[in-house]
Amino acid sequence: MTEYINKLITIEFSDRKTLKTGFLIDFSCDWILLKSNPVDFVIDGFTIIRNKNIEAIYRDEDERFTEKVLRLKKLEPHENDKIPLDDIQTILNYINSKFGIFQFFKKSEKSIYPGRLKEINSKEIIIDWIDLKGIWSEERSFKLDKIRILEFDNDYLNSLKLVADSQINGFQ
Repeated sequence: MTEYINKLITIEFSDRKTLKTGFLIDFSCDWILLKSNPVDFVIDGFTIIRNKNIEAIYRDEDERFTEKVLRLKKLEPHENDKIPLDDIQTILNYINSKFGIFQFFKKSEKSIYPGRLKEINSKEIIIDWIDLKGIWSEERSFKLDKIRILEFDNDYLNSLKLVADSQINGFQ
């Protein structure tokens, strides 16, 4: 994996159809941190992937070309993109304190779980759920070991947070 640091890679899963592509920022024995390239020549936030059910990690001509374009656009990784990847509690506490919102996926590709950290222990997370209109609507709890992919600092989440913050501050 070290040879892929700061390079654009694609990750394939054995049990999901969706691929994840991005600049490899860092990795640990349990997690991979990407600067996310969701489509075309765009960088949008970060993705942290649990090193579970990964079928392949590769970098072919498509990734090399996309990386070339992204670098020409100055959309490349930086040293300050790293975050602590020690364990899931550390990761979630860091993301929550720095960005204030994140989303995660479990095994299914059909559901996302956006919110902010309310409580966390060694087995469970409780989040303040944010709905599609940017309203902090309810608390929900999830088993930590079911979280497969985390995303943060992307346009979608930042937009929801912006709407939620504007409603708190009296803007409509």
